[in-house]
Amino acid sequence: MSRYKLTGSEIEIIVEEKGAELVSIREISTDREYMWNADPAFWGKTSPILFPVVGGLKNGQYQYQGKTFTMNKHGFARGMKFNLMMQTTSELWFELTSDAETLKQYPFAFRLRQGYKIEGKTVKVFWQVYNDSRDTMYFSLGGHPAFFCPPGKESKQTDCFLSFDTRQDEIISTQITSDGLAGPVQTKFSLDQGKLKISEHLFDDDALVIEGNQAQGVALTDENGDAYLKVVFEAPLFGIWSPAKIQAPFICIEPWYGRCDGQNFSGTLEEREWGNQLESGDLFEAGYEVIIL
Repeated sequence: MSRYKLTGSEIEIIVEEKGAELVSIREISTDREYMWNADPAFWGKTSPILFPVVGGLKNGQYQYQGKTFTMNKHGFARGMKFNLMMQTTSELWFELTSDAETLKQYPFAFRLRQGYKIEGKTVKVFWQVYNDSRDTMYFSLGGHPAFFCPPGKESKQTDCFLSFDTRQDEIISTQITSDGLAGPVQTKFSLDQGKLKISEHLFDDDALVIEGNQAQGVALTDENGDAYLKVVFEAPLFGIWSPAKIQAPFICIEPWYGRCDGQNFSGTLEEREWGNQLESGDLFEAGYEVIIL
C-alpha cells in the first residue's frame, strides 16, 4: 500500500492508503514522533477509521428491514483501500466507495471521504459521508488515533495524566462488559483541575466511554503535568483506551459519532444508540483536530 506525506513548516504527517490511516505526526524541530508506531506486540494499528459501526454489535449482527447482517467490530472501512482524491502542499483527501462486497455487510450505497490538513502544529481531520442510496442511511463513525504515552523513554504511562476540557469535577464512564458491549454500570472519575491520573488499572475493564458531551477536548500530559498533545472535537461521545494490564506505551483518544450496542439491546439498525441517519443524497460532515503543544 502506498503512503503519502505532507510537510508543513512545523510538522510532517504520513497517511497510508489502506484505511486512509494517519500513521505519523512528526515535529520537525525536535524530530519527535507523536503517533503510535503500530507495534503488533501491543496493538498493530495507529489511527483506524471506524465505519459504518463504532464498537461491537450484539452477537456480531444487526437487523435492518427484516434481514440479518453480520459485521465485525468497528466496521470494514479501516481494512479497505481508499483512493487518493487530492493532494496539495497542505491537504490530502481519500475516498472509499461502496461496492458489491460492502453491500453484503451494509446495504447502502455510500461515499466515505477522509481528509487531512496541516495548519502550524495542528492536524485537521475531516470526514464526509455521502448517501448515494435511495433510502435513509443509518451509520456510526469515529476515529481511533493512538499517541505515544509517555512521550519519551525516560518515564512510564502511569507518570502521565489525561486533561479534560470540562468545568465539571468528574468524568462519568459507561462500563464495557466482557462481551464488548455497553453495560448498565457507570463509573465516576474525580478530576483535579480537569486532570485524571493514568493509573495502572485504569483500562482493566476496556475503554472509558464518555457520553453526552462531557468534554470537547482531551490532552495528554508528561510526568511534570505539562500537556504535550491535545485532541479537540465536537463529537457527542468519545473513548479513551489502552490495552488492559500490559502498560502499553500509548493512549487512544477517540472521537465518536456512535457506540457499541448495549448489553440488553434488541432493536434494529435504526434504533442503535448514538447512531446517525442521513437522507438520500445528503452529506454528513464531522472531524477532529490533533494539536501538538
